[in-house]
Amino acid sequence: MGRRARYLSPQAAISGAGVGTAGHRTRNRRVLPFLAFTAAMASLFVLVFTPYQTVTAKAATPTVVTGQIQNLRVTGEYASAVVRDSYKVTKKAVAPRIFTTPAFGVPDPGTAQAIGYELVKARGWGDDQFACLVSLFNRESHWNVYAANPSGAYGIPQALPGSKMASAGADWQTNPRTQITWGLNYIQGRYLTPCGARGHSQSSGWY
Repeated sequence: MGRRARYLSPQAAISGAGVGTAGHRTRNRRVLPFLAFTAAMASLFVLVFTPYQTVTAKAATPTVVTGQIQNLRVTGEYASAVVRDSYKVTKKAVAPRIFTTPAFGVPDPGTAQAIGYELVKARGWGDDQFACLVSLFNRESHWNVYAANPSGAYGIPQALPGSKMASAGADWQTNPRTQITWGLNYIQGRYLTPCGARGHSQSSGWY
């Protein structure tokens, strides 16, 4: 008795509709779009954010292996070829120097050359050796018994120093025979012959 009885129309009773049913339908209409939106966003999150997070995680946490040495072994046969431009070596031939014997002439009697010719013959040398001696002493002093050089060389053979010729005679400063005798002794001891001394003088500038 203190409550009002709910009255349902015959149409409502048949269809099962009522106040409670209408409210339930209203809630379903509101919830379903929300669930669909949530599901779509979840799918999008999985497709977009999950790979990015995975890559980021891998890049941020690299695997470091310590205490190990990596060896790389390559098997097989290989051939290397080095190609360079061709070249040609040309050897320049140098002709040997040939020293010819100067022309021989009989010296004038009483001259220094006449004394030299006599002394050359006394040693058993021929006219060719005398010709070499003439050429050598012409270059040194022109057969001048008083020829002096600032270096200290003196006389026909240009002994250095001139005092060396004292071994051939005390008159070494003025006597051409003494000077030539010393000069021939020096030549024979060092170069064997006047032509040997002349050849050395031509190649080096001194004898």
